[in-house]
Amino acid sequence: MLKIDNLAQDSVALNKIYVNDEILLAEVLKPYKTHCKYLKSAEVIQEGEPQNGGRVIGKCEFEIPESCYIDDTGHFNSVEFNICYNQMMYYVIAKSVKEKLMASFQAWTMSDYWAKQLPDIYIVNFESSFRRAMQARQFWGEIEFINTRIKFGLMYIVTKCRYWDDQGGNCSGNVKLTIVNSPV
Repeated sequence: MLKIDNLAQDSVALNKIYVNDEILLAEVLKPYKTHCKYLKSAEVIQEGEPQNGGRVIGKCEFEIPESCYIDDTGHFNSVEFNICYNQMMYYVIAKSVKEKLMASFQAWTMSDYWAKQLPDIYIVNFESSFRRAMQARQFWGEIEFINTRIKFGLMYIVTKCRYWDDQGGNCSGNVKLTIVNSPV
């Protein structure tokens, strides 16, 4: 029998899970060329508010049948890491706006999100670490929004992510975002 202390049990009870939204996912991936739509499904979990020590998590499934820019390298690489990160991040932000999951996005409408998806969301710091080679055909990823702040009309977001496959491949990263022209 799994023993969970009361604090952990209360925390689990407060989590909200949002299953894959196929219509939203299709809209989020619209800017991508057909052969670059690697994100196949995503579940979003809200564990409190990132401004107050909580986090919002995206658990995702990916498939890369063939690289969109180079002959097959035989493994998941840094370019694919970044593309997959962007797709996870865009989906989780869109879902957060739609469901009002994070305080930083409370004032946003879906129209705000669609107008900002490409021109106003910037990666300002990107670190990735590849611990064991991964195959890119089918794998999973996770993104965590662990802190959000709004200052001087800019939104600052701290995230971390990881990817893994069935053969024990894994890699991870820390990414900081800035959203300009935030409708606060």
